[in-house]
Amino acid sequence: MGRLVPAVTRALDILELFLDGDGTLSAPDIVRKLQLPRTTVHELVTTLAARSYIVQVPGQPGRYRLGVRPYQLGSRYAEQLDLAAEGQQVARSVAETCDETVHVAILEGTDVIYIAKVDSTHAVRMVSAAGRRLPAHCTSVGKMLLASLPDPELTARIPDGAELAAMTPNSITEPMALRAALAGIRQRGIAVESRESNPDVSCVAAPVRDRTGQVVAALSISVPMIRWSDERRAELEQLAAKGAAELSERLGHRSAA
Repeated sequence: MGRLVPAVTRALDILELFLDGDGTLSAPDIVRKLQLPRTTVHELVTTLAARSYIVQVPGQPGRYRLGVRPYQLGSRYAEQLDLAAEGQQVARSVAETCDETVHVAILEGTDVIYIAKVDSTHAVRMVSAAGRRLPAHCTSVGKMLLASLPDPELTARIPDGAELAAMTPNSITEPMALRAALAGIRQRGIAVESRESNPDVSCVAAPVRDRTGQVVAALSISVPMIRWSDERRAELEQLAAKGAAELSERLGHRSAA
């Protein structure tokens, strides 16, 4: 592996400073934040401006904001993204960590569609397939995705008088009960279902966001009841959240934290 080029590293450090605050900086701001010599900052800023990576803020001499070039690069990156392919890679990484079945799913109407899946290596494991469609209200991924909808859209998809099909005796079948469950999911940021889609399986799920912050998918970990416990659930909740955050980052999302 070759060595890092200091000048390029410093230029990238400058560009990344624009991700914080109000998105504008002056040369003295950059000097202070990066502890670089004024001459070096002046040269780097001049070069970045010449290549349209930064531009001067109108009416504010000496202050800069990001130019059109980072937007063009970001747009090209977004065009090349494939949610299913990226989801499969992240699901594989999560599954290697916990050795349980991992899914990535999207919402379509009132159903979820699994677009990526990696199996556990255990003899006893959840049996499913990418492309499978299930009622959203019966799954952790589905409830996570429903919880992300604005109330008017949720009501349009699942009206108060809707009949919710049961997949097991534990499935939620009343819209009001579902709304109560979704309210809790919104607060926690994690969805859990216990034997609601399969009498022998429990799942946890976390939201996946795109670069605009919108929830576009959910990542879940499914566990047979013989390996399920409160302690195991807590571990998998953290792992699902971490995996979903990694997939979100791949899709261009930047966490506020």
